[in-house]
Amino acid sequence: MTAPLIPQPIGDDWKAWGGRLVRHLARAMPRLQFKVADSNPSENGIIAWDDVNGYPVVSKGNEWRQIVLEDGHYAGAVAADQTAAAADTAYALTYSSSIAEGVANGTPASRIVFEEAGEYMVAFSAQIASTSSSTVTFWFWPRVNGVDVAGSTMKNALHQNGSVLVVSRSAIFNFSAGDYLEAMWAVDSTSGYLNASTATAFAPAAPASTISITRLHG
Repeated sequence: MTAPLIPQPIGDDWKAWGGRLVRHLARAMPRLQFKVADSNPSENGIIAWDDVNGYPVVSKGNEWRQIVLEDGHYAGAVAADQTAAAADTAYALTYSSSIAEGVANGTPASRIVFEEAGEYMVAFSAQIASTSSSTVTFWFWPRVNGVDVAGSTMKNALHQNGSVLVVSRSAIFNFSAGDYLEAMWAVDSTSGYLNASTATAFAPAAPASTISITRLHG
């Protein structure tokens, strides 16, 4: 790793050189050294700034590991009832974010786009309801870059008119920079819907669906 050049003494004025040296150290010491081509991670615990990728790194196990900055989280909700125009048809949910940093709604807004690569914890919930006395079955699953994630579906059913139930799941996903996530759902009868309950005198409103995303590491 390289460090800023230390000011050298000029002539015999050591006092002036000492002042320049103190000012130099005050500027240089709080800063990370830059990771360059010959930076060696063989010793654990060396912290440097990777200017190519724009984040700090630390040496561990003979390699440079990214130190994840606090710039990868998202919290969103669907505040209105969601109905299916047709049975057995996939629909994407569109969330309105209350918190977002490094993760944001894309185009169309149902896409949640990841600015940086890494592993992310995604927590999903939906409040399902039915207006039918017959059994109504719901499906929920994630879709990444337009492709359904294999083996990821949640399935649940309601068995009577007026039933309401919350379904939820958390999972870890590995996203590349620019990837997008969509939360998909379907129901086998248009009598089933996602319920957004209004506030009461004793409890706040309940969204039809929520999603929260937290970056774990790069």
